[in-house]
Amino acid sequence: MKPYIKLITATLLLIPVFTGLAEDKKDLPNIILIMVDDMGFSDLGYHGGEIQTPNLDFLAQNGVKYSNFYNSGRCCPTRASLMTGLHPHQTGIGWMTHTRHNLKRLEKFTSDAYQGHLNRQCVTIADVLKQNGYATYATGKWHLGLFEKDDWPLQRGFDEYFGCLRGHTLCFQPDKQCPIYSGNELVTRPKSTTDEAFYTTDAFTDHGLEFIKEGMKKDKKPFFWYLAYNAPHWPIQAFEDDIDKYRGKYMEGFRAVRQNRFERQLASGLIDSTHRLSPLDKDIPIWQDLTSKQQQESDLRMAVYAAMIDRVDQNIGKIMRFLKETDQYENTLICFLSDNGACPEFSILGHRNIVDIQARNADHLVSYGRAWSQVGSTPFRQYKSFTHEGGTATPFFIHWPAKIKSNGQWYRDSAHILDVMPTFLEISGSNYPEKLNGNALHELAGVSLTPSFNHQKLARTEGIYLEHQENASLLQYPWKLVGHQVALKNGTDFSKWELYDLSKDRTELDNLASKHPEKLQEMAKAWEVWARKYTVFPK
Repeated sequence: MKPYIKLITATLLLIPVFTGLAEDKKDLPNIILIMVDDMGFSDLGYHGGEIQTPNLDFLAQNGVKYSNFYNSGRCCPTRASLMTGLHPHQTGIGWMTHTRHNLKRLEKFTSDAYQGHLNRQCVTIADVLKQNGYATYATGKWHLGLFEKDDWPLQRGFDEYFGCLRGHTLCFQPDKQCPIYSGNELVTRPKSTTDEAFYTTDAFTDHGLEFIKEGMKKDKKPFFWYLAYNAPHWPIQAFEDDIDKYRGKYMEGFRAVRQNRFERQLASGLIDSTHRLSPLDKDIPIWQDLTSKQQQESDLRMAVYAAMIDRVDQNIGKIMRFLKETDQYENTLICFLSDNGACPEFSILGHRNIVDIQARNADHLVSYGRAWSQVGSTPFRQYKSFTHEGGTATPFFIHWPAKIKSNGQWYRDSAHILDVMPTFLEISGSNYPEKLNGNALHELAGVSLTPSFNHQKLARTEGIYLEHQENASLLQYPWKLVGHQVALKNGTDFSKWELYDLSKDRTELDNLASKHPEKLQEMAKAWEVWARKYTVFPK
């Protein structure tokens, strides 16, 4: 059986399985899909982090929490796959979206797979759910097309939108460089939705809740809300009272914080006790070798970053309270993940002025640095843009009280962001169309996650394939083929492939390429076939 769901097969399969999930239209669940930006694998409390995330931890513990879930390794390719259920190259975002900054870089590509915005051979989750009677809302970071309005949320299936179209924005005072939009209209001076200053995390939550409230006045449609926070992506900016919670907590240094996270991961069962903690990059300094000023600034950078995640969790609590107050909590499915691994940009110890509050909150590029990003990647090596575990493994959970009765165990089957669209189609009783507006559509590439609701195996018959900016991987558990800068313009550099047995080595420390050349050849050939089928090549 092929790894994707045939259109006709998918339609037939949805009907009997769906019967057990919702009896009729009135039982259709609301769906809230929450994505954070550049958050590391170990940042959340239930994933080993010291950052206070009680609301996210509660939802995960009382839903299905996945220990082996993968994104696509970078902002917009992940968003493209999440929204469409297709590989990024199928959607036209095989590299990144186009901006004036990287337009020349994209011009080197000859394939439409790298055009830099969503094409018309794909539909979004919102497109499909709207056809099945859902109200569709989006708030937050879009990053799927900028220059043409046809690529914006309202033209891609959403009824309402409030957020930033670009890959980042200032948290307190979005400006002309990275502005806020309401629907298709530019918002020159966005107003605060709280009694504090305007802050994107708060605004993206509150505008989404307002969309839902207004929709409830009009009709009783179920809703789909795509909530894409820009936090904790740079620029790292947060409220001072949130930052104060974490000042001093990171003065023990990178290695100590990382070790503590790893020990909590082992204790929770997230990571197997036989797996080892990967070493930090060799150029990461010893904490005690830093000057007092460097230590203080580094502690502050991580405190600001932690405060951004803390604020996200506060807003998750606000959403939970709203759902309970409006009697929608039980039949609302909440799904949560990060778009990629922790972000190493732009230097080892962080970028730009972090100490001056006014300067920090007006700077587009202030960051926490590669050293802390490797703490975020605990226990893995590598980070954002890599297809090693540190770049693509993400916290992921699904919470749905009406249908998921959790015992707090980890779900161990490997799952991928391509699986979200088939899952939402199944639980909503929606059929994936063969065409939309006269355009023939690609077939879905993932499988439904609904078997995981009862801790059953998924129907996946082949591996999980990835490629981003020449980095590539194929996961056929327990084997993982992975390479850095291996997928060149017209083919692969075979010498750069690595091979790991994740059942014994999830942190990718023992390269078995020379010990198992036949397995390496087999998987490399399979990856090459996939890459040419899904237009990774030619670039």
